[in-house]
Amino acid sequence: MSVAAKKKTSHSIQRRDNIEGFLFTLPAVIGLFVFILIPIIASIGLSFTKWDLITDIEFIGIKNYVELFQDEIFLTSLLNTLKWVVLYIPLGLTLSFILALAMDMPVKGIGVFRTIFYLPYVSPILVIALLFTWIYNTDFGILNYMLNEIGLPSVPWISDGNLAIFSICLMSVWKGAGYNMLIFLAALQGIPDSLYEAADLDGITAFQKVIYIKIPLITPSLYYVMIMAVISAFQVFNEIYIMTSGGPGYATYTMSYYLWSNAFSYNRFGYACAMAIIMFIIILAVSLFQTQFLGKKVQYDL
Repeated sequence: MSVAAKKKTSHSIQRRDNIEGFLFTLPAVIGLFVFILIPIIASIGLSFTKWDLITDIEFIGIKNYVELFQDEIFLTSLLNTLKWVVLYIPLGLTLSFILALAMDMPVKGIGVFRTIFYLPYVSPILVIALLFTWIYNTDFGILNYMLNEIGLPSVPWISDGNLAIFSICLMSVWKGAGYNMLIFLAALQGIPDSLYEAADLDGITAFQKVIYIKIPLITPSLYYVMIMAVISAFQVFNEIYIMTSGGPGYATYTMSYYLWSNAFSYNRFGYACAMAIIMFIIILAVSLFQTQFLGKKVQYDL
């Protein structure tokens, strides 16, 4: 075969591979445009309008954004969301890491316990939320029953505005701990045994192994879990919707819940889109902050 024929054949094969690669990626690209990019662009445009899905779209400029920062309910929902983030992140990461350390122990039948701790994550949020609504019930909830049995008074876990957000957050931490536990566990099991053997020769205690070996070497997983936890915390909605519907009063209103209320209860889609853009900017800013200051401390090599 001549050189020209070989080049022609090579170009033909390369062209075919390019077409096949494009066809394989086409569904993902279409999904990216249809479900992410186009809705984002549409939301930005609608945030400058007044629209209720019935009447014509009316352009009103930045009035939605001005109203947002004069809206006491929005400011309350923003504060509640920040409370959730501050509670959820440290509690969730700490519990998940402790569970991962426990599940990494060479104990017979440990796989059963790993499954048990992971089950809440794969259970439907509707079931978990209704279960905890019963557990937290002031009059006949099992939690208050146990408190009464030891002589303590009942606690209004989700009917008290000061406790409701904290109680729901604890439930959410418990539900999501199993997923983060598996991520930490996979990272812990990837640490070479030779490091532990060397530490034993140096007389390093179990606690020192955690501080100086395990935590530094799972920082990529820790960084990933923290990023995803922050995004999830800012978008909390299902638990609030099912358990309290934002109550009592506005004590458990979060940004996502207030956004949903404006869009689908009050038909203020332009106002809801403005709120979504503000939420996007906040999440983006926090994520960039984490990348800038925490990403530098991630250790990718052993």
